[in-house]
Amino acid sequence: MITTVEDVKRLISEKKRLVIAADEKLLHSLPKGAWIGGTIPYFMTKEGGQVTKDMLFVNEMPSFLSSARIALYNENELPKIAVDSPVNGFSIMILPAFSKVHQEYALNAASYEHIFLKTIAGWISGIHLSDLGSASPLVFDGSTGESSGSKGAVMQVELPVEYESSISVVNIFEKGDGDEISFPTGGFQAVNCLVNGESKNFHDYILEKKIDTRLPLVSDFCGTMVNVSIQGLNEKEKSVQFYAPVFNEVGYKFAKPVEDYAAKFLAAMPNRSVNPVFACNCILNFLHGELEGKKTGSITGPMTFGEIAYQLLNQTMVFLEVNKIG
Repeated sequence: MITTVEDVKRLISEKKRLVIAADEKLLHSLPKGAWIGGTIPYFMTKEGGQVTKDMLFVNEMPSFLSSARIALYNENELPKIAVDSPVNGFSIMILPAFSKVHQEYALNAASYEHIFLKTIAGWISGIHLSDLGSASPLVFDGSTGESSGSKGAVMQVELPVEYESSISVVNIFEKGDGDEISFPTGGFQAVNCLVNGESKNFHDYILEKKIDTRLPLVSDFCGTMVNVSIQGLNEKEKSVQFYAPVFNEVGYKFAKPVEDYAAKFLAAMPNRSVNPVFACNCILNFLHGELEGKKTGSITGPMTFGEIAYQLLNQTMVFLEVNKIG
């Protein structure tokens, strides 16, 4: 829910376990308690997409949880995130954009021990786009009051045996009919690529083909479509920057165009009642889909600089549910 500082302070005083998204000054104003937070001013609310530095978005963890542990992880500690996560429960993690922990997780999470055996969801904190260059994304450990631009904040929630958690990903993009693209080296930047097996400069290829860079590259990882969004083109270096890394020897295609983001999300929603413990959507969907004032269904949450569903994702919606078994 989106709410005021006064309401959040009340929830903290009632010892609720909270995951909070808001502007830096609001998060700094909160008292210590059982919460983690991350900076972002973009939200999907029940009334529609909203941009505000004066309100906070709060996810309250289930009252029936068995325990909840809060911790900060640096880039060297991050590979044990799944090992540390509860066997029956979930972890919600917030990583500051552009940081070493962001890059570490994006590049290597798929190889972490137990990463696909535990329920790990979360998001990449960000800032208002007008503040780029003058502000930095932060995360907060509410239990100590510490904020950080170099560590990840994690809440690890253990559930009673009669409950289970699950993650769902809504990706409105699918592979287009264009060229097959691969990269000789992986990472957040590419200079060269292979287009249908032929070596090309990726920057020049995008310009030559007049590619709409609002569309992500899409690859198929074991039947799951994974997006890599274009951050920008560097004419001087003839390079292309990404919001998530490409991986070498993986085949990509640019996505098919999406005419109506809001309608596409509504059509992609599960045909059942969904009441997530946590959800987030991508800032690029918010911007490219012009979602301010528009609804994407009943699911609400921060619009973020990246989504986490086991590994880092781009231009998706992620939500985490907790249900009673049986």
